[in-house]
Amino acid sequence: MSDIRIIKKYPNRRLYDTEISRYITLEEVRQLVLQGVRFKVEDKRSHEDITRSILLQVIAEQEEGGDPIFTSDLLTFIIRFYGDPMQNSFSRYLELSMRLFLDQQGNFTEQLRQMLGQAQQPLAALKELADRQVPIWRTVRKEFLKNLSRAKPGD
Repeated sequence: MSDIRIIKKYPNRRLYDTEISRYITLEEVRQLVLQGVRFKVEDKRSHEDITRSILLQVIAEQEEGGDPIFTSDLLTFIIRFYGDPMQNSFSRYLELSMRLFLDQQGNFTEQLRQMLGQAQQPLAALKELADRQVPIWRTVRKEFLKNLSRAKPGD
């Protein structure tokens, strides 16, 4: 049996979780993401994988309430990359940046927990930790700029 949970989207726009044999909401899809559950959403009629469009709906629902992640300016920048020769590089850059951010966040949290528990001067320890992160971000930026220079002008 596959370790990927299958969710089927019916023509009535409802989502059916085949593992628990019941309809679920976008909020429940969000909870699956937060729990790290691997899943795939299939259109019931065409059997097409529509996971991306459902995840975009989850994001849109989250963006409408409370404190959005995407500002109008950021969304404008993203929209401008569609059809651009750098679209694939931009997508890969965002993905790598997010992975790096999550890795660093986990490392930072653990290091902070350890250092602040032992440090005589917590602010100095925080500055030292931040200074160690700068080379990593410079590497990410350099890779992105290298990809930009590879794009042909006028494409």
